[in-house]
Amino acid sequence: MRPKQMILHALLSTLLVFSVKCDGRYLEGLNMNLGEALQFLREYDREASTMCSRAMNAQWNYATNVTDHNRRKMLDEQTLKLKFDRASWRKAVSFAWSRIPDPLARRQLKMLAVRGRSSLTDDKFNEVYHLISEMREIYTRTRVCPYEKTGVNCDLSYDRDISRIMAQSRNYDELLFYWRSWHDTIGSSLKNKFVRFVQLANQAARLNGFADAGDQMRESFDDDYFQQNIAEVMSAISPLYKNLFTYVRAKLTERYGDKIRRDGPLPAHILGNMWAQNWEGVYDLVQPFPATRKLDVTLDMMIQGFTPMRMFQIAEEFFTSLGMKPMPPEFWRFSLFEKPIDRDVKCSANAWDFCNRIDYRIKQCTRVTMEDFLSTHHEMAHLQYYLQYKEQPLIFRDELVPGFHEAVSDAIGLSVITPQHLHRLGLYNNFTNDYESNINFLMLMALRRVAYMPFAYIIDQWRWRVFSDGVADMTTRWWELRLQYQGIVPPVPRSEKDFDPASKYHIPADIPYAKYFVGVVLQFQLLESLCEISGHKGELHTCDIYRSREAGRLLADILSAGSLKNWQDVIREMTRGRTNRLDAGAMLKYFEPLNQWLKRQNKLEPVVGWIAQQDDTALFAKWYQNSANQLRKITSIFLITSFIFLFNYL
Repeated sequence: MRPKQMILHALLSTLLVFSVKCDGRYLEGLNMNLGEALQFLREYDREASTMCSRAMNAQWNYATNVTDHNRRKMLDEQTLKLKFDRASWRKAVSFAWSRIPDPLARRQLKMLAVRGRSSLTDDKFNEVYHLISEMREIYTRTRVCPYEKTGVNCDLSYDRDISRIMAQSRNYDELLFYWRSWHDTIGSSLKNKFVRFVQLANQAARLNGFADAGDQMRESFDDDYFQQNIAEVMSAISPLYKNLFTYVRAKLTERYGDKIRRDGPLPAHILGNMWAQNWEGVYDLVQPFPATRKLDVTLDMMIQGFTPMRMFQIAEEFFTSLGMKPMPPEFWRFSLFEKPIDRDVKCSANAWDFCNRIDYRIKQCTRVTMEDFLSTHHEMAHLQYYLQYKEQPLIFRDELVPGFHEAVSDAIGLSVITPQHLHRLGLYNNFTNDYESNINFLMLMALRRVAYMPFAYIIDQWRWRVFSDGVADMTTRWWELRLQYQGIVPPVPRSEKDFDPASKYHIPADIPYAKYFVGVVLQFQLLESLCEISGHKGELHTCDIYRSREAGRLLADILSAGSLKNWQDVIREMTRGRTNRLDAGAMLKYFEPLNQWLKRQNKLEPVVGWIAQQDDTALFAKWYQNSANQLRKITSIFLITSFIFLFNYL
C-alpha cells in the first residue's frame, strides 16, 4: 500500500470509529438518505447475486473435479468475492442505518454492517484470511502413522481412515495411539497461527463496535439473552445426559475393566469418536436389547433393487406429499448423485444454492445404504429451504437463525428414520412396535443427539472466553469445560505445549459452533410443532409427518421468510405462542421413555454423573499445582518479610 493510501485509509477508519453513536454499540456513518440506501441495496442485491453465482460455480467445479487448475480458479473467485464483500461493508457503514426509517432497509444494512472483518487495514485483512486459509489447509493435509507398523507411509487421514478406526476399534491402546497422534500433530502446527488469528479477529471486532470477536459472533443470534438462554437449555438437558453417561460408562467398564473408574469421568478416546461428540460408534457395546433387530434397512433396499436415483426420487416424494415444491429440472440435470470413476471428487454430501433462483443441486457419492438414504432426505430438506425462500432479496435468502438450516433437515430426518415411516415405504416389513425396539431406537438417537449437546455447547464457550480473556491456558480451559459438561478427560496428560482445541476443524477454520447446539434444540421444537398440527397421537419419537398437508403448510410458512423476520417471532408462531425462545422441553419429551429406562438401569451405580478427583484434573491442570507452589513461595516470603519487619520494629 502506498503512503498516501495508508493515510487515507487511516483517516477513513478514524472517521468510521468516531461516527459510532454515543448511545449505541454499532459502527455506522452519518448518511440518513433513504433513497440512497434503497438504491445501494438494489445494486447490492444484483451484484452480490452475480458474485455468489460465480463463486459457487467455481466451488462446484473444484468439488466435482479436484484439479489444481480448478482449485486456483476457485481461490481466485473467492478472493474477488471477499473484495466485493469488503467494498459493500464500507458502503453499508457509511449510512446511519439504525436511523433509516424503512425497517427492511434498516435490517438489511445492519446485516451487512456487523459481518466480517472488513474494518481491518488492507494488510491485516489479507493476513487474517490468509491465516484462516493456511490453518484449514494444514488441518486437511494432516496425516498420521498407522498403529504398530514400521517402515510404512504415514498417510492416514482423519476422514478416510482414522474416523473409521475410532468408531470400530475396541483396542484401548490402538484408540489411544490415534487419539494422541492426531492431537499432537494438529496442535503443534496450529497453535502459534491461532494466537495471531485471535489478535486480528479481536482487533476487527473492536473496530466494528464490539467488545471482542466473541461478542461479534453472538451478534448473529440477535438476542441480548442468548448466552443465558443456551445455558438454561444445557442445564435442563444435563440430567438426561448424566443418565445416559452413567449407563454408557457402566457398559464401557465391562469392556475395559479397571481402566475406567465407576464413579469417574471417561477418557476421551473410547466413545467411538475423536472428540467424544457422537457416541454412535459404541452402540454395539451399549445396545439395551441386543437380541432385538437393529434398525437398518440397507439389506431391504438392496433386495428391492434400489439405486441412488430412486433414493432421490423417494426423498422428493416425501416433500411433495406435504404439498411442498418438487425439485426443479436443473436439479436432476446438474446434480452429482454417484461417485464418478473418471475423476477425483470431494464426496461429502452437500446441498448447493447457486444464488440465481434457478439452479439448485446436491453433491453426494450415494451408496445404497440406510445412512445415505437418510442423508438424501437431509440434503433435499436444505434444497427445500432454498426453494421456499428464493423470492426474498439475496441477503434474506438465509436461515432464520444460525443453526436453523440443520434444524429443519434434522427434523425431517427424525420423521424419516422412524420405523413407522420406513414400514410405510415397504422397507421394514418385519417391524414390531414393541418396547424393546423403541428403547433400542431411542438409545441410538440419544447417542447421536443427547451425547452431542454438551460438546456443541462448550466449543464456543471456550472460543468466546479466549477472545475475551486472552490466549493463556487455552488447553487447560478446554479440558476444564470438557470435564465440567461432558465428564470427559484426556487419556494422557496434556499441557500448554499442546493445543487440543485445534483437533476440531471448526476452531482453526473459524466456523462458529453454537449454531449446532441451537440446531439440535430447534429440530425437536420444530418436530413437536409439525407433529401437533399433523394430528399425531402417541409418543413424539414415533411421529411421522409424511403426507400431512397441514404440516407442509406450516413448514412452508416458516421457511419462506428466510431471515426476513425476527427469529423469536417465528418461534412463537411455530409453537402457537408457547415460547419464543430455545426450549429443551420438546427434546426431553422425545427421550422421556429412554430416560425412565436409564434411571432404572442406573439404580445400582455408585453415582449418576461423575466425580472429579485430583488425578483427573492433574491430567491437564498441572498449572494449578505450579500456581499453588508459586503461591506458597510468595506466601512464605511475605510471612518471613513481615516477621523480620515486625521484629525490627519492635
